[in-house]
Amino acid sequence: MRLSFFFVPMLLQYSIANLATTTLNNLTDQSALLAFKAHVGDYRSVLANNWSISHPICSWVGISCDSRHQRVKALNLSGMGLGGTIPPHLGNLSFLMSLDVTLNNFYGHLPNELGKLGRLKFISFSFNKLSGSIPTWIGVLSKLQIMSLRNNNITGPIPNSLFNLSKLEMLQASFNVIDGNIPSGIGNLSNLFDLDLRHNNLQDQIPTEIGNLQNLESLALGTNNLSGLIPPAIFNISTIRVLNLHSNQFSGRLPSTIGHSLPNIEYLTLAINNLIGTIPDSLTNASKLIGLDLGSNSFSGHIPNTFGNLRHLNVLSIRTNNLTTESSSADQWSFLSSLTNCRKLSYLVLDSNPLGGILPPLIGNFSASLQSFYAYECKLGGSIPKEIGNLRGLILLTLDFNDLNGTIPTSVGTLQQLQGLSLEDNNLEGSIPYDLCHLELMYGIRLNGNKLSGHIPPCLASLTSLRELRLGSNKLTSSIPSSLWSLEYILEINLSSNSLNDSLPSNVQKLKVLRVLDLSRNQLSGNIPSTIGALVDLETLSLASNQFQGPIPESVGSLISLESLDLSGNNFSGKIPKSLEALSHLKQFNSAESFFGNYALCGPPKLRVPPCKQDNSKRTKKVALIVLKYILPPIVSTVLIVITIIMYRRCRNRSTRKSDHEDFLSLATWRRTSYLDIQRATDEFNECNLLGTGSFGSVYKGTISDGTDVAIKVFNLQLERAFRSFDSECEVLQNVRHRNLIKILSSCSNPDFKALVLEFMPNGSLEKWLYSHNYFLDILERLNIMIDVGSALEYLHHGHSSAPIIHCDLKPPNILLDENMVAHVSDFGISKLLGEEEDSVTQTMTMATIGYMAPEYGSEGIVSAKCDVYSYGVLLMETFTRKRPTDEMFTGETSLRTWVKESLPHGLSEVVDANLVREEQAFSAKMDCILSIMDLALDCCMESPDMRINMTDAAAKLKRIKVKFLDDAAATN
Repeated sequence: MRLSFFFVPMLLQYSIANLATTTLNNLTDQSALLAFKAHVGDYRSVLANNWSISHPICSWVGISCDSRHQRVKALNLSGMGLGGTIPPHLGNLSFLMSLDVTLNNFYGHLPNELGKLGRLKFISFSFNKLSGSIPTWIGVLSKLQIMSLRNNNITGPIPNSLFNLSKLEMLQASFNVIDGNIPSGIGNLSNLFDLDLRHNNLQDQIPTEIGNLQNLESLALGTNNLSGLIPPAIFNISTIRVLNLHSNQFSGRLPSTIGHSLPNIEYLTLAINNLIGTIPDSLTNASKLIGLDLGSNSFSGHIPNTFGNLRHLNVLSIRTNNLTTESSSADQWSFLSSLTNCRKLSYLVLDSNPLGGILPPLIGNFSASLQSFYAYECKLGGSIPKEIGNLRGLILLTLDFNDLNGTIPTSVGTLQQLQGLSLEDNNLEGSIPYDLCHLELMYGIRLNGNKLSGHIPPCLASLTSLRELRLGSNKLTSSIPSSLWSLEYILEINLSSNSLNDSLPSNVQKLKVLRVLDLSRNQLSGNIPSTIGALVDLETLSLASNQFQGPIPESVGSLISLESLDLSGNNFSGKIPKSLEALSHLKQFNSAESFFGNYALCGPPKLRVPPCKQDNSKRTKKVALIVLKYILPPIVSTVLIVITIIMYRRCRNRSTRKSDHEDFLSLATWRRTSYLDIQRATDEFNECNLLGTGSFGSVYKGTISDGTDVAIKVFNLQLERAFRSFDSECEVLQNVRHRNLIKILSSCSNPDFKALVLEFMPNGSLEKWLYSHNYFLDILERLNIMIDVGSALEYLHHGHSSAPIIHCDLKPPNILLDENMVAHVSDFGISKLLGEEEDSVTQTMTMATIGYMAPEYGSEGIVSAKCDVYSYGVLLMETFTRKRPTDEMFTGETSLRTWVKESLPHGLSEVVDANLVREEQAFSAKMDCILSIMDLALDCCMESPDMRINMTDAAAKLKRIKVKFLDDAAATN
């Protein structure tokens, strides 16, 4: 009893001491983590909302502790939107075994203090912006098993200290700028099973010591500058499943026993090297092969007839070699018979080999798994066998640059999954089969360079997915089907070098996103319609060698994206429009060849056309003298009197301080409209025509004399800021041209009345479609609208030829929708023009709308392009949640941004507009799409302007989200 009595206090004392030590060590970790939190940029406030001393650190997000000591053993901050440099404080987490900061925005060097983490087994800094070399202290981490540095800016050579890590199992450092050679010490890493050094600047030969890595399963050294022979020892590592050496400068031959010495090989990629010799027959004994790419080398000899042994083969590429076919019948591809046994084959690439012969009917024996078949430039003759129609899973068929003859088989129309058909530069004859119109998924049709005749099938207009149509250099006749101009999302149309006739219709403007239009060398006539100016994305326009006549329309100057223009060899007349000088991207503007053969054109001498005539007759001089002597003086007097009256009235009214002279300058390019015209158009400003009111005035619907509906914005001149708003809209919109910006048609500017006549948008605003009960937008419509808005902002920030323009007040009422539901950004009343640099900033006292303003705009009046990006992010969230940022639920620290951020990813269903996912159809695709949109929105709404994405990247990302959604939804259906 006495012993027990004595032992209990000792035990209690020990427990208290142990608890104190544990608490002290726990505080050490807490201090290190709080210092980390204070040091890094927490742009999504993940740490700010969670890492708090009011909670034990083992419950903090991204933290795992060991159960005995309650010390931090794992730190997983992957994808949390953190940034800045890696702080040295992490070196105090002495129990840390796993460190993962993948997918963040860290930059700079790795701190030396990380070398103190002797317990580390796993470390990943992938997908950041780290620079500097791989630190030498890495060799101190003796327990390290996995290290990943992929997708950074790591430079310098591989340090020898790295090869002290005898327990290292995985080393991934691809997509960096690592240079030098691969040291022979690599052979010391005997436990390594994954070595990935792709996409670097490594040089010289692979050391033979790499053959010591007998546990290696994946070796990826592709896209470097390695040279010499591939060490034979590599082909003796029997454990290898993945061998990727593509895009280097390796030479020599493959060992004849390769298929026996690599029994576990699944993916063998040796493309884009200088390898020679034959493809070893033994390769077809590597029965586990899934992907084989030997393309772009100098292999010769026959294609093995035993590829059919590779029953798991999914990808086979032997393109761009000197391979031939061994055939019992000299005109057929015998190796195809064997390949038809590969029932999982989906990607077969044979192009740019001198195979010769014909494509045999047994091509139809491939399974439905075959998706892509490339056989261009193979010296193929004969006709395309009708059995090609049996390949029901085919997505892409490419047989260009051969000697194929005969007709295009109608059986092609049964390939319902086909998206790309390319038969360029052959000798195909006959008509274009109407059966192609059954291919609803078709993306691109390339039939140019053949001998096709007859009409262009009008039914091609039913292929709404079509983005590329090349029918040039054939023998097509008749007119271009009017239905073809309804393909509003097509990117390229090439109908050149045919015998097409008739005129170019006015509805060419429907090709909203067209980039290339080549109608050269035909028999087209008539005038170029002025509506061609609506093709603002057009980069190449060639109408050369036709019979077009009349003037070159001024609207050609609206083709702001144009890089190449060729109007030569026509019958154009009149003056070359001065508006062409505004085409800042045009690379051929100073080339007289663009206008050669249009002998009735006149213009500046640099274009080598006759100068436009000046009327210098004596009669003209006499008239001029009369004007100067008798007419001009009273006009000048009258003008002076009018100016005096105006100045007097302006002195009486402070609100009219801006001179009309300034208005005339800014409105010089617009047609002027009188007050009476506007009064008449609005039925004397009848309230029935009132569309809405804003901060600086009212907007009316009006009908002008030619019957066109317009929107008329009348400024309330009782407000002094209304003058600035009017001037701002004039200054911004006088020179910008973009399909997603509202257009000013004319203006009225008097001392006591100012108005703008705008395009009328029959579908109203995004505000109406989001919040009115009688209207609904599905997910795709909302995506399209936000892509339109993003395109407009990208143009204002980066695509406009002069200074960047900041809208400053992006919100649903300012997004207007035309008859086709195309979005147009409007209301530039408080917009700003910055300096020449795209990252310029300015300050303003004019405040935008609460809820949409960026923090720096609201607190300091600082305006930059990143302010619009922030507003765009808010608009994205509002559009897909149907919650205004000013909703009464957002009080205190809670905002639309924080509400969305805290709900992702698992609470997405709580924030998304329930109307979007009410139907079960494609539910998963919808949720994935909206999750990606919300991630993008949060990237736009970063607290710091420097960490926000720019509009070019944001617009591109949203387009990719749309493409993925359409693919996912189609797969679901």
